[in-house]
Amino acid sequence: MSTKKIVIVGAGYGGLEAAKTLHKRLRKRDDVEITLIDQNSHHTLLTELHEVAGHRIEPNGVQVSIEHVLEYTKVKFVQDRITGADLASKKLYSEKAEYSFDYLILGFGSEPAYYGISGMQEHSFTLWSLEDAKKIHNHIIEMFKKASEESNAEKRKELLTFVVGGGGFTGIEMMGELIEWTKTLCHEYGIAREEVQLYVIEALPSIMTILDDSLVQKGMKFLEKKGVKVLLNAPITEVTPDTVSMKDGQTIRTKTLIWTGGIQSKSFVKDFGISVGRRNRIIVNEHLQTKEYPYVYAIGDCMEFIGDDNQALPPLVETALQSGECAAENIAAEILGQEKHKLHAKLHGVMVSIGSLYGLAQLSGMPKMSGILAIFFKHLVNMHYLFGIGGLELVWEYINHQFLHKERKYNWFLETGLGHVGRRNFTFWLVPLRIWLGIMWLFSGLHKIQEGWWGATAIIGDATTNATSSASVMSLISDHTPGFYAWIVRTFIYPNPLFFQKMIVLVEIGLGLAFIFGAFTFLAAIVSIGMQLNFALSTGIANSVSVALPDLWWIFASFAMFAGAGRSFGVDYYLMPYLTHQLRYFQRNRSIHLLKGWKW
Repeated sequence: MSTKKIVIVGAGYGGLEAAKTLHKRLRKRDDVEITLIDQNSHHTLLTELHEVAGHRIEPNGVQVSIEHVLEYTKVKFVQDRITGADLASKKLYSEKAEYSFDYLILGFGSEPAYYGISGMQEHSFTLWSLEDAKKIHNHIIEMFKKASEESNAEKRKELLTFVVGGGGFTGIEMMGELIEWTKTLCHEYGIAREEVQLYVIEALPSIMTILDDSLVQKGMKFLEKKGVKVLLNAPITEVTPDTVSMKDGQTIRTKTLIWTGGIQSKSFVKDFGISVGRRNRIIVNEHLQTKEYPYVYAIGDCMEFIGDDNQALPPLVETALQSGECAAENIAAEILGQEKHKLHAKLHGVMVSIGSLYGLAQLSGMPKMSGILAIFFKHLVNMHYLFGIGGLELVWEYINHQFLHKERKYNWFLETGLGHVGRRNFTFWLVPLRIWLGIMWLFSGLHKIQEGWWGATAIIGDATTNATSSASVMSLISDHTPGFYAWIVRTFIYPNPLFFQKMIVLVEIGLGLAFIFGAFTFLAAIVSIGMQLNFALSTGIANSVSVALPDLWWIFASFAMFAGAGRSFGVDYYLMPYLTHQLRYFQRNRSIHLLKGWKW
């Protein structure tokens, strides 16, 4: 049986989703080869580029290793740049290699569209790659530095005027970063905030047209409150190194125009010999196949797919993910002799951040949101995506970049708190405390065994109802016990004293061993805190300072274990990487491999 070769070009959102789906459907087929080709070694989170441009996070905060995503799959990754294709002969070409295929998925994304505006391509910045974001970032710092040294008022104003062309999501998110970062830069360079001029120029009558009008108005009010001038119905007609001119005759003098006014499929697609529609997007049928070659599929931003509403699907992340999955499913269906299915895109909503603390969200089945709640959901969606492609490691990296090791400074109080939380410490200093905490728990459990907690006699119970045993029965309820806890004790613990006695002994000994050997330290810390709170509730937390204070050290020592105390001279150093690898392997293959992921 001949081997079927499937090639995916482009490791964007759609390309990775296609690779994951093909592996899931065809991982047991030895007669199938799956290759993903991309010119970069990293998948870029395009929707977060504004955070790099605006100095909120480091550049590596929007990069995900493609090798990491494809680990434990049958998909082979090749870093190369495709320069040509002979689709009729089923061949792709780069400067150094030739690739043959039986099925091809084109997911090479898009590029900025300039609409023939004079000087736009030559004199504007775009925000469609990590390199673009870095250029904007460095340019803005350069403008503030020059302005701080410029004595001429007009030139200084020109340097401190920042224009975003395009009021879509990308443009508004970029402006949100500028609102926050320019405030910080003014402080750093000794410039009055009032000197900075921020503009959004939009050709249409409204910004963020995908959103409901009520959310658009909230966004407009927020921008205006922050001093942003939003110019609507103002198509840009000409751009020079120092000016931006509009159709109504207005001209803004500036050294900075960030163009986010639209995208199109990559220009080289016209050389592929396949039908393209508006903005060079490849025309596909209901199965995402091209007109000329049914074995060639197009997905994401580079496809033109007409939905049930007779409208082309918008270039959103959800569009890329769903089209990537659909194309892969249909290729797998043909190989497996199954029926193809049509793409029925179900967009679950959109979210936009205007800075780090204010956002707008319109999600299916949920009320419209604005403010910090919308930002919270945006972070949740990002983490859900990252968990799906790379497991807990990527989620933790996201948390680090977004919350613990931020680039931009906000205020002393917030930055001091984040600095202490995110500070990289030497966790081996916690080892003595961890072992001592373990010894205390272990001895506590062994001591209870000596007192008869493991025997057949009830040690805990309601002494007030049994006068004959009141001397030997330990009551868990006192005058200081909260009512809800007393109810729990009477309902669940007193009727089953032997079970709970032995459970307490097992938990205490287990905690002791876990802390001593540094295994599952994070979970052990949670249980340790819970056990101590349980004991405190039994007698009343504020019963007696002389009684309560000596025992509080258990709780505070347990909190210190959250800092990764088990990763220094502990089993967690080996166990945690192993378990995360196992989880990622299970995500990919729905099975476990006991030899995967050990750290030696």
